[in-house]
Amino acid sequence: MGHKLKIAGWISVGALAGALTTVSLQTVARGGLAPLPLEELQQLAAVFGMVKSDYVEPVDEKKLITDAISGMVASLDPHSQYFDKKSYKEFREGTTGRFVGVGIEITQEDGPVKVVSPIEGSPADRAGLKPGDLITRIDTTAVKGLALNDAVKKMRGEPNTKVTITIFRKDENRSFPVTITREEIKTQSVKSKLIEPGYGWIRLSQFQERTVDDFVRKIDEMYKHDPKLKGLVLDLRNDPGGLLDAAVAVSAAFLPENVTVVSTNGQLAESKFTYKASPEFYARRGNDPLKRMADSTRAALKTVPLVVLVNEGSASASEIVAGALQDHKRGTIMGNQTFGKGSVQTVRSLGPDTGLKLTTARYYTPSGKTIQAKGIVPDVMVDETPEGNLFAALRTREADLEKHLGNGVDPEKVTPQQEKAREDAREEARKKLEEESKKPAADRKVPEFGSEKDFPLMQALNSLKGRPVLVSKTLVERKEEKKEN
Repeated sequence: MGHKLKIAGWISVGALAGALTTVSLQTVARGGLAPLPLEELQQLAAVFGMVKSDYVEPVDEKKLITDAISGMVASLDPHSQYFDKKSYKEFREGTTGRFVGVGIEITQEDGPVKVVSPIEGSPADRAGLKPGDLITRIDTTAVKGLALNDAVKKMRGEPNTKVTITIFRKDENRSFPVTITREEIKTQSVKSKLIEPGYGWIRLSQFQERTVDDFVRKIDEMYKHDPKLKGLVLDLRNDPGGLLDAAVAVSAAFLPENVTVVSTNGQLAESKFTYKASPEFYARRGNDPLKRMADSTRAALKTVPLVVLVNEGSASASEIVAGALQDHKRGTIMGNQTFGKGSVQTVRSLGPDTGLKLTTARYYTPSGKTIQAKGIVPDVMVDETPEGNLFAALRTREADLEKHLGNGVDPEKVTPQQEKAREDAREEARKKLEEESKKPAADRKVPEFGSEKDFPLMQALNSLKGRPVLVSKTLVERKEEKKEN
């Protein structure tokens, strides 16, 4: 369509391997393989032989096999994936929240890469990079025309290696090179602050290995500043998921001990399981991170009035938390219907440096409701801005993905007329987004999460104070749909 949309990425994350995925990690492949279909395997071998001998130019045998495996797994659903050596390393880095690089958040708007902010204490921060700096070259490679992901990869590398970044700083009207030594960076998936006396905000942007530790530390700090919190906002907007045990631990922080958090069901016996709010279901090596909180903080979290903010970008692990808190009536879920990624991916090692991420089960909330292709429907629907959901038409949900796993409920049909209306709405939203991206940051209609102009956050605060909430007049539950051919 020729549209140019603003895109953003984290040098700290690199590839999006961990996004929209809640995983359980297993390092040993299962034994006891089912009988192999010999006739089909003979066909595969015949095709392989023909390609090898007859194709117009020589082909790499290993690449052919790898591509065949990748295609087989990718045909199952959007979240199953074969990991080669490089992608497996990136995936594991994404779930740990650690990476080797320079440590900056970047965006790209039709040209140079722009620094949003350096990660505090990172090499980029120490080198003096500032928000708004434009990156024009990475070593000898010009950035113009380079995809954001490729720019990310060029700035990542091995520890103690150097990369030279050429910066153009607008307010000084000059270009200059900065040589930075790469090192391991630890990303922060948890932010928090006191919105005002008595009311706190804690945001989880992803469920990584360090998320629960960071959550515990931030919550403890908040209660030290204000021991008598009257209300708390748990912000899960645009949280794409991550590790299952982290989601269970965060849920357990707010719920009575030993109640059900989430259950799973699949073909394997071990996929039929119920996870509860108890250390045995989330503690690693017997270490319960929630016990690091002060006793008073741990007790307060069980009863403090709670609002949970979600939107279409809340997926997987964040949906597990929202669903558990909703079913146990522990808090008010507010915002937009979530993504609907309610499937379990198990990661199994195929060797020292390759692996397979395979969908092995579906998730169900404590009351038995499916999350898959449906998501969590908020108790209170709230728009993202006072003007409404300006860009919601651009957002994709699980039910929009090709080959998405169904939820066992007959989907509603979408007519060509409905699809045409949606495409028109998408085009209008694209134009609005382009207009907004040209405005100064302070004038844009979708402000930073956690700011005083964050409309859903202000409605959550109203709810906690017992004040009227501006409920959306347009948002309605969206069910799984089936498009007509």
